[in-house]
Order: sequence, then C-alpha cells, then structure tokens
Amino acid sequence: MNDFTHFNDSGRAYMVNVGEKNITHRTATAMSRVFVNDNTFNLIKTGGMKKGDVLTTAQIAGIMGAKKTSEIIPMCHPIFINHINIEFELNEKELSVDIKAHAECDSKTGIEMEVMVACSIAALTVYDMCKAVQKDIIIKEVKLLEKTGGVHGDFKI
Repeated sequence: MNDFTHFNDSGRAYMVNVGEKNITHRTATAMSRVFVNDNTFNLIKTGGMKKGDVLTTAQIAGIMGAKKTSEIIPMCHPIFINHINIEFELNEKELSVDIKAHAECDSKTGIEMEVMVACSIAALTVYDMCKAVQKDIIIKEVKLLEKTGGVHGDFKI
C-alpha cells in the first residue's frame, strides 16, 4: 500500500495532508466524448431538442460539477478555481459531441479531478437532455489530457 497516497499505515483511507505544500499555479485539461445517432446529432446541432439548448445546459452543468468536485470525490481537497472553460465540438464524422474542459487554480493540490468531473457531468447532461429521443447514447473517453504545476511536474498525452 506504500505506493498509494490515500491509505494510512493501517490500510485505511484518509485525506492526504497538503498543509506543508507550497501554493503553485496549476492547470489541467480533460476531455470526454458522447456518441449519438444521426437524428440526435442533428437535433443537438439545430437546437431542436424539446428540453432546450443541449450544449449550453451541459456547459453550465459541467462548470457546476467542477465547483462541487470535493463534495462528490471523497478524498479530493476543496480548491478555489480561478477559471474554468468548457468547449464543445460537434464531430459530424463520428456523430459525437466532443467535450473539453480547461481549468486553472493557485493551490497546494491539483485541479485534474475538477476538469474530469466537469467533462463527466457535461457528458451526462448531454445524455439527460437527449434520452427522450435516444436511449443508446454512449459516453466514452473521460481522460486527462494535460496538467501543469505541482511537485509531480507536468503531464501531457
């Protein structure tokens, strides 16, 4: 268990102490993809979904999800988010909604979980907004693309 940071000497889960760490500027970018059929894709694209504007609703939900990350991920520290942006690309070739979240903070711990939660919640919101017209929507590839700052250094796929 020595390789895992969220277990104490007794093997019990605990929240890592970040009190001695320095505050540094940190960034992270994550993505997810939502695959839909032709009809659903066109309804999203044209704004024809009965529940309303799918992408605007998903964008707001993703931002709200990022802000609530420490409340839903048990060992995640609450952080002050300086900035978060969620962008969508309608990929006609793949019939997908490609979601990318980027966030920044000045903190003792990273912001990776916040961007991955933002992408996940945005993707789930796309599903929720579209489920009346399509039940077999697929959400894939929630992943971290890059992060900067902190003692573990930078990461980029």
